[in-house]
Amino acid sequence: MSIVKINVLTVPAEQREVLEQRFASRAGAVEGSDGFEWFELLRPLEGTDQYLVYTRWRSEEDFQNWMNGSMRAAHQGTAGGEGGGERPKPAASGSTLWSFEVVQQASPKREA
Repeated sequence: MSIVKINVLTVPAEQREVLEQRFASRAGAVEGSDGFEWFELLRPLEGTDQYLVYTRWRSEEDFQNWMNGSMRAAHQGTAGGEGGGERPKPAASGSTLWSFEVVQQASPKREA
């Protein structure tokens, strides 16, 4: 079964739009990674300032390969970025990574 990684990002109200724009501009950055299965950016509706970045992977090894490869390069500004320029201030003020193994799953039933 797959594994799920949820990055919990604490985002001040004034940085929400910045965070969402940064994720929108990275569209396609992870989708071609070996073992990648799903991505969602979840905006809080009430009672919290924490966004959830949900990704699902075929295996822990696939996730680690992405983390140590293209993700690390992108966050260091070496993967086709502008390079040499000043890095923008982070939109999140904190981050925690949760890991889960998928043990059960379901999808909608199809009508005959």
